[in-house]
Amino acid sequence: MKTIGLIGGMSWESTVTYYQVINQIVAKSLGGLHSAKSILYSVDFQEIESCQANNQWDKSATILIDAAKRLALAGADFIVICTNTMHKVADQIQKAITIPIIHIADVTAKHLLNQNIKSVALLGTKYTMEQDFYKSKLIDKGLNVIIPDEQDRIVINNIIYDELCRGVIKSSSKQAYLTIIEKLVKQGAEGVILGCTEIGLLITQQDCSIPFFDTAFLHAQEAAMLSIS
Repeated sequence: MKTIGLIGGMSWESTVTYYQVINQIVAKSLGGLHSAKSILYSVDFQEIESCQANNQWDKSATILIDAAKRLALAGADFIVICTNTMHKVADQIQKAITIPIIHIADVTAKHLLNQNIKSVALLGTKYTMEQDFYKSKLIDKGLNVIIPDEQDRIVINNIIYDELCRGVIKSSSKQAYLTIIEKLVKQGAEGVILGCTEIGLLITQQDCSIPFFDTAFLHAQEAAMLSIS
């Protein structure tokens, strides 16, 4: 079994999902009392969020490079960054280490293509929705990416940072997300990427008939299967 290196804490609420899903899949796949070999480096999200808000991406990259190097030294065979937004600096991190990073957008794109999705809505932080570092991975694979309008992006982003990252789950926020998704479906979305690892804490496939692609689950699943392949 390979050892998974997890860079978590962004937020720790969704890092719990990664740890749980990875171990559930390994246990189901191997049986018995098997669990995943993993090493978690959990950062202080306040530092990372401050870098995001102040456009200090190089500073955040330095923090995560340090985490990745420590995981590599500790014996990790590959790295999983347990957040969508911080894949903005994934290339910088990859250049600083010799073990591979499993990119969350590549994993998500694979599942979209497997289900013959051509046009997909993207929900996430304002950075993930508005900047190109994530969308370009999808577009390069021939996918059409639809993002919410500016006001809806503000609503989505605020719920992520003010509620979900703090473990606050509100029915009103769930309804707000579902209303936004309805608009995106009318614009041609065939599926919805839950492109922030906390969104799956708020809405699930049971809430909507259009296919959801929960990036936290898909990323964790990929890590688990790679570890036992």
